[in-house]
Amino acid sequence: MPQTLSELLRTAIDSEVGNLRALPDDRASQPRGPGKWNPKEELGHLIDSASNNHQRFVRAALGPEFRGPSYAQEDWVRIHGYRDMPWGTLVNFWYQYNVLLAELLARVPDDCLQNPCFIRDLPAMTLQFVAEDYVVHMQHHLDLLLRRPVITPYPRV
Repeated sequence: MPQTLSELLRTAIDSEVGNLRALPDDRASQPRGPGKWNPKEELGHLIDSASNNHQRFVRAALGPEFRGPSYAQEDWVRIHGYRDMPWGTLVNFWYQYNVLLAELLARVPDDCLQNPCFIRDLPAMTLQFVAEDYVVHMQHHLDLLLRRPVITPYPRV
């Protein structure tokens, strides 16, 4: 099963990296609307998500469970200053970080996929659910920042 999770993530990032690289820097600096993130900030949010989920994946795989906080998404995006970074730098970092996570997921032992993950005060989720949810969350935000007519639904229920 871990190979399947790894392949799920790898397929998503490989199919989207070209779309992201094709987005010009000036368009990546324009928010979708008032009070909305611009694509740089949205991709930065996905980098923050990768960082937080990296910890969850490793700690849950080393088991027997993961317990940890969520994170203040708006504050993380703001303090990193993603809006001021070059688009190409953000795309490359997002891609490379997710390649690392795909390699990590390929090495998670099958018997660890059901390890419970407790995030904030939410009910327990399995490591498998957290990893699958990570990819759905990522696709949702990629659809938004690329301004697609059909957006992958999230949160996953």
